[in-house]
Amino acid sequence: MITFTSFEDLGRFENDWLDAHYHFSFADYHHPDRMGLGPLRVWNDDTIKAGKGFGPHPHRDMEIITYVRKGAISHADNTGNTGITAAGDIQVMSAGSGIEHSEMNQQDEPTTIFQIWIMTDAPGHNPRWEARKFPKDVVIGELPVLASGRRGDEGALLIHQDASVSGGVIAQGRTVTHLVGQNRGAYLVPTEGTVRVNGIDAPPRAGVMISDETKLEIEAVDTTEVVLVNVPL
Repeated sequence: MITFTSFEDLGRFENDWLDAHYHFSFADYHHPDRMGLGPLRVWNDDTIKAGKGFGPHPHRDMEIITYVRKGAISHADNTGNTGITAAGDIQVMSAGSGIEHSEMNQQDEPTTIFQIWIMTDAPGHNPRWEARKFPKDVVIGELPVLASGRRGDEGALLIHQDASVSGGVIAQGRTVTHLVGQNRGAYLVPTEGTVRVNGIDAPPRAGVMISDETKLEIEAVDTTEVVLVNVPL
C-alpha cells in the first residue's frame, strides 16, 4: 500500500526562528494515524533562520540523521565532536547512552534540513557523530545507501538499527528501483519535484508511506532529490 501526505497537510510549528513541518506526531502536534513507521519515529522538515538554531539539549537511544538541503548546520556535542554539514551533505548522531548537542545555523541565510529520528535496536550504545557527502551525480539503477545498520551496506554511515537511509538525484523521466523487502516498510520524501512511486504521484516535500510493497519503481516526473528510509515492521 502506498499513500502520501502533502506538504500542506503536515503538522506545523513556527516561531521567530524556526518553520517546522512534521511528518509524524512530534512535540505539540499529535495525529493518531501518524505515529511513525516501525522504528522510524520522527521526520521533520525544518527551515532555520540565519544565526539561530537548536541550543544544547540531550538525547539518548536514538539515531538522528540530518540531511541539509540548503545552507549549513553547525554541530557541537559534549563528547567533543564539532563540524559543519553543508547543503547536500548528511550527518548521523547516535545518541546512545546519552549525549548533549546543539545544531546551529551560523550562516547568513536560512538553512533547510530534514531531521530523521530512528529508534535504536538496543539501549546504551556509545554516542557518536559522523558526516558524509550526499551523492551529487544523477542516480542510475538503485538509490545509493547513505546510512545503515543493515548487513552488506558497507561504506554507509553506521546507525544502530536494522534500517537504512538512501537518497540521490533522479533526472526528469528517469526511474530508479528500491528493494523494500519482506515484512518491511519505507518512507520517502521528494525535495523539489514530483515523483511517481509504483504509479502513484507524490508532489514535492510530500511524505510517501509505503507498506506491503517489496519493490519500488521511483520515477522522477520532475528532476528532484529523494530521501528514503527503509525499516522493519
